[in-house]
Amino acid sequence: MAQEKQSIISKDGVSYLIPFILITSCFALWGFANDITNPMVKAFSKIFRMSVTDGALVQVAFYGGYFAMAFPAAMFIRKYSYKAGILMGLGMYAIGALLFFPAKMTGEYYSFLLAYFILTCGLSFLETSANPYILSMGTEETATRRLNLAQSFNPMGSLLGMFVAMNFIQAKLNPMETDERAMLNPEEFEALKQSDLGVLIGPYLIIGLVIAAMFLLILFTKMPKNGDQSKEINFLPTLKRIFGMKRYREGVIAQFFYVGAQIMCWTFVIQYGTRVFMAEGMPELEAEVLSQQYNIIAMVIFCCSRFICTFILRYLNAGMLLGVLAVAGCVFTTGVIFFQNIWGMYCLVAVSACMSLMFPTIYGIALEGMGDDAKFGAAGLIMAILGGSILPPMQASIIDLGTCLGMPAVNVSFVLPLICFVVITIYGFRSYNRSLKVKR
Repeated sequence: MAQEKQSIISKDGVSYLIPFILITSCFALWGFANDITNPMVKAFSKIFRMSVTDGALVQVAFYGGYFAMAFPAAMFIRKYSYKAGILMGLGMYAIGALLFFPAKMTGEYYSFLLAYFILTCGLSFLETSANPYILSMGTEETATRRLNLAQSFNPMGSLLGMFVAMNFIQAKLNPMETDERAMLNPEEFEALKQSDLGVLIGPYLIIGLVIAAMFLLILFTKMPKNGDQSKEINFLPTLKRIFGMKRYREGVIAQFFYVGAQIMCWTFVIQYGTRVFMAEGMPELEAEVLSQQYNIIAMVIFCCSRFICTFILRYLNAGMLLGVLAVAGCVFTTGVIFFQNIWGMYCLVAVSACMSLMFPTIYGIALEGMGDDAKFGAAGLIMAILGGSILPPMQASIIDLGTCLGMPAVNVSFVLPLICFVVITIYGFRSYNRSLKVKR
């Protein structure tokens, strides 16, 4: 039993405990960035008097940074090291967060989008480096379990991000409702906008300083090489080789749809809950804050479920568990669509329990047996995060319709996450069937 525990974060008699702890901390840091940002779609829409679709450009900029920098990050890591990639990621993360101050001074929405883009270019470096780095910190047999354990700390950062967004941004924004803001004259609107932007940037400036401190901590800590010294970069042959692997190619597709589903469910829970609670007579601001509280509950469930699922993976095939959870996600999302009351909200919260395992498990299955090619393989999976940039604006455009097919458009919009879970279901069971064939 002791040997089994040791094997998770050790390899060839070498312990990776300290590096594992430090890199796992980075998982929490980008979780914070992800989930303080989701409620900002609603916040920016209100502050700048924009549609939901325009507000969703936050997610376009955010996840577009992941896409743009994934392969440059992989090439950087291959030339230098995982540690260098993590330091580059932390540096860009800090710069992007601190750019919120000059963005506030300009008072322009697109200045914030630029800051988000730079910040997430850093997150792309971080994730492209950290995920395969964790996979390499032990035996290949325990790689998926190890990544799930590290990823279990990601929702802790997410919870903190949600908490900060709710208590230090949403609750402190001017309570004036959207319709009232539309009636303000230009001078009144500008004054209100500057006041709200001053509230919004505070947490980003603080996290920028925290990230700078983390940069220094990792810079001066000795980290393992893990065979990342390869200088030769054969970009196109490597790309051709890895995308020729069916398990990997399908994994990239599944990851695209998973990230899209996750971001849609966590971003538009505020719009969904606001409609439900306002229909019960609640003022808009109170409805938004209560919706975010439900989002925090969803994240707590997500966090607990990931630890539970990581334990279950000791006894159950990863592909099988992924498929089962995706089926459950389909069932709950159907409830989100057709219930028009608090039960729909309960179903939306329950979806998070189903999503808990998905990202690291898809990641681990797709990169299994890749060796040094995992550096580029990781980049492809990080590029798949583009799903978080493309799919939410599509959902937002449906929400902006108000009503659709005789139902609230926000309900109908969750057809998109439902499609995503269907794709993941297929990938999970196909992966399980492939593993059975290998055993035979």
